[in-house]
Amino acid sequence: MSTHPRRLDRRTLLGGAAAALAPTAAWTGGSNDSIRKRPAPLAPGIKISLQVPGNFLDDDLRFAKQLGVGYVSVPTRGGTYDTFSGIRTRVEAAGLKVANIGNSRVHNMEEVTLNLPGRDQKIAEYLQYLRDLARSGIYYTTYAHMGNGIWSSPRETTRGGAPSRAFHLDTARGNWDGKTFTGPFSHGRKYTPDELWENYTYFIRKVVPVAEELGIRIGIHPDDPPVPELAGVPRCIFGNFAGYERALKIANSPNIGVCLCCGTWMEGGDHMGKDVVQAIRAFGRMGKLWKIHFRNVTGPIPNFVETYVDDGYTDMKKVMRALVDVDFRGILIADHVPAMVGDRKTGWAYSIGYIKALYDTMKK
Repeated sequence: MSTHPRRLDRRTLLGGAAAALAPTAAWTGGSNDSIRKRPAPLAPGIKISLQVPGNFLDDDLRFAKQLGVGYVSVPTRGGTYDTFSGIRTRVEAAGLKVANIGNSRVHNMEEVTLNLPGRDQKIAEYLQYLRDLARSGIYYTTYAHMGNGIWSSPRETTRGGAPSRAFHLDTARGNWDGKTFTGPFSHGRKYTPDELWENYTYFIRKVVPVAEELGIRIGIHPDDPPVPELAGVPRCIFGNFAGYERALKIANSPNIGVCLCCGTWMEGGDHMGKDVVQAIRAFGRMGKLWKIHFRNVTGPIPNFVETYVDDGYTDMKKVMRALVDVDFRGILIADHVPAMVGDRKTGWAYSIGYIKALYDTMKK
């Protein structure tokens, strides 16, 4: 492991639905908090989940069973109750459970983050997505709030010549759901932090009543990468620990919490205000830590390459130790896994095996 210096989940699990959350007892919101429909705490233990393709085959589910995980996470580009219910039926028929079903159409919505035309329509689409998930018996989802996508540079290689995502501040550009964002201003002008906070507040105050009515938990993903500003768009809300604290207070809901992508958090380095282990312990104390993306990078911004879980600048043993110490009970996935020789499953098997071994060791 490199020694690179640190710089810059209301209901019980229904059938196979696995909402990935920590216990919510520690949340101390506003004066009306006690009358809210609180999500029921999960059973003890980390729910290790395998990400499968959106068009997953029976062999993908067999692979998950062979790895010894009990859950799968499924990406989609939208769908309805019938879509999500169908996914759950197939997964449960294979002896697994659905951890969550993503929807890229209502994830990183520039209309919402930047108050662009169509904002209310996108919020309505997002709320329908939540309703369809809950009706399907799925009570966790991850949300991200980036206005101009995930930024990357041309791919490079990591250990053993494996191709992997890279980032260099001077060559990176944004991308989300097939759309590209470039500088100097991705949306024609510079936005202020106050605008970003106003837009987030408008969105989350429409989402919270529906989330609480449904009993669904929403874990918010950090900005990737958490550069303070990219192409005129500040990343001041989910780009550091203080921003998360303020955002959770604005939401003021037992249903809004954190999806902590370890790799993204590591990308921010000192700029995050707390390192990834400190962030896990802090969010865990709040009862807000609901999903973990367990991955590693070579160093913090302005330059990094995603690498194998045991090959980055952070000691992942300390990360797993912190998760066990805070009694994390949510979903944990491998993510952004570099390819290995063989088919796409090789690298995922390596990461999941490493994760399971760390967890088995630390929980004893």
